[in-house]
Amino acid sequence: MIEAEWFFWLVGGVFLVMAAQMLTDRSNPRRLGTAAFWGLLGLGFCYGTWVADKKAPAEPLGAAVLVMAGLAGFGFTGRGTPRTTTAAQRAAAARKHGNRLFVPALTVPVVALVCAVGVKRLHVGGEPVLQKGSETVLGLGIGSLVALVVAMVMLREKRLSTPLHAGRSMLESMGWAMLLPQLLATLGAIFSVAGVGDQVRRITTAVLPEGSVFLGVVVYCTGMFVFTVIMGNAFAAFPVMTAAVGWPVLVEQAHGDPAAVLAVGMLAGFCGTLVTPMAANYNLVPAALLELKDQYGPIKAQLPTAFLLLGCNIAIMSAFAV
Repeated sequence: MIEAEWFFWLVGGVFLVMAAQMLTDRSNPRRLGTAAFWGLLGLGFCYGTWVADKKAPAEPLGAAVLVMAGLAGFGFTGRGTPRTTTAAQRAAAARKHGNRLFVPALTVPVVALVCAVGVKRLHVGGEPVLQKGSETVLGLGIGSLVALVVAMVMLREKRLSTPLHAGRSMLESMGWAMLLPQLLATLGAIFSVAGVGDQVRRITTAVLPEGSVFLGVVVYCTGMFVFTVIMGNAFAAFPVMTAAVGWPVLVEQAHGDPAAVLAVGMLAGFCGTLVTPMAANYNLVPAALLELKDQYGPIKAQLPTAFLLLGCNIAIMSAFAV
């Protein structure tokens, strides 16, 4: 049986290899801090296995997160000069391969779908091929490996160090912002455990007129939007607003369809992702990578779409979910 932990170990190993590359890259004036940041992340993926199995304490992981936050917050991370092709060489390669360059990227979701839908049903010796409950994660990992092989064959690349250097360059370009969604999602879980959702629920139930389902829908969807803008991640806003409005008001009181209410509520939160600088890797990092003059250009361009989609989600939930 293929276990999800194997995938996490592989990810951790890749981070550690890239951290070693960063440590030896003297073109990066902050190479020590950069290597420490990504090295701690890689160790966390490996050490987390023992924490999940309750064979090791979780406190070192918390300490590692604090150290990583300090390294990033005080500017100890930086970017070196990647070993890559020139702009002219990349343009020539793009003209040569054309739309075939999308094949490796499309391979990942295709393989993940096959694993999540088809391979999950396969059994060998009475045991499933993929660990039960982790088929999607394993599909993503297997799809990434298959895509890597496809890309190297298609581009006739024989050195595994080439994609490692390219990946390391992307890590340094995105920096700490790449981890923001995971950290904000964790923050949402902390808020939920701390009872923030219950406090918001008391306020909304006191203010909302009894029996006003439409207002409940508006408050839930708009709250998901606003909390996502503030927290930068719909996954962080979801436990708070669902505990406050989605479940007690729209599901329990209005007898709405739980799956439909929560799914559309999450989509309303994603509208907020389009317009928040907190979603750095989604809005600000692309602007930096594309060297746009206005770092808030993607947000400004997406603002009308965000509000239009928010209105559509409110209408859909009102018509079909409750």
